[in-house]
Amino acid sequence: MPPIFRTLTPDESRALLARHHVGRLAYAYRQRVDIEPIHYALDGDWLYVRTQQGTKLSMLEHQPWVAFEVDEVRGLFEWESVVAHGSVQRLEAHDGPDADARWAHAVTVFRRVVPEAFADGDPTPDRDVMLRVHLAHVEGRAARPG
Repeated sequence: MPPIFRTLTPDESRALLARHHVGRLAYAYRQRVDIEPIHYALDGDWLYVRTQQGTKLSMLEHQPWVAFEVDEVRGLFEWESVVAHGSVQRLEAHDGPDADARWAHAVTVFRRVVPEAFADGDPTPDRDVMLRVHLAHVEGRAARPG
């Protein structure tokens, strides 16, 4: 019997995003497309991600549109996958009260995943940049054995 493929409901797609904390961020700049694994935390219509200075940030400053993917694979024909599209924003502390509040909220959300983030015992202190991705469009697919 052939496998059965289906579209996930919006609630199923969001639930898959909420269950995981490592996904892949895809972005493009000029003639180059790249994809990187990254830690994240979901909060409403936003994904909060933490990274460090580098090429990715330079590219995202010029082209803020990204795709984000999370998969749950149990077998060749037993999986769920979600792809979200949206724009990324860099969060900065000390750029005024609104920016400080967005930064503080991002750190609070991210600490649900890594409680020591931006504190003593931080396992990745070199990752000092917080981004948030607005989930403008989220869609998921699933397969199961027939």
